[in-house]
Amino acid sequence: MSLSGQRYQPDRYSLIPRTLTFLLHEDEILLMKVAKGRGTWSGLYNGVGGHIERGEEPYTAALREILEETNISPSALTLCGIVQIDTNSNPGIGLYVFIGRVDHKGDLPKGPEGTPEWIKISDLDTLPRVEDLLQIIPKTFEAERSRSVFFAKYLYDSQDRLNIIFTAG
Repeated sequence: MSLSGQRYQPDRYSLIPRTLTFLLHEDEILLMKVAKGRGTWSGLYNGVGGHIERGEEPYTAALREILEETNISPSALTLCGIVQIDTNSNPGIGLYVFIGRVDHKGDLPKGPEGTPEWIKISDLDTLPRVEDLLQIIPKTFEAERSRSVFFAKYLYDSQDRLNIIFTAG
């Protein structure tokens, strides 16, 4: 298969594109408490995000996911990081990490993905959360401050422990 010089090679490693966004309002961050029945992350806090649909680019997908899951339109949205997640199988996950600014918190809907909640940034380490949250949030803040993009690779070892390798942009 060839599309204007692009070659599809099914035996090569491939990635499923996803977005992850951290919305900020003053000293709070909006996180999703993952709904029960949603796998190993049920009951844990994570950022807002989801799959990038066919024909979408990451920025538009992030805005769509934010609106679908929180009913919020951020006043600013910035790409801060790109993460390759090696799932020890094919495909892996390509994650585009954004930070957004919100002028008004608004009413938050509860949906099938989970419940969005505003959390004081100082309370992050007290929450039940997905395993990378305390590493990726500071990198996202740093990238926004420095107006750069970080790159990272997530690898799982033989005991299914996450190893994160960050590189600067």
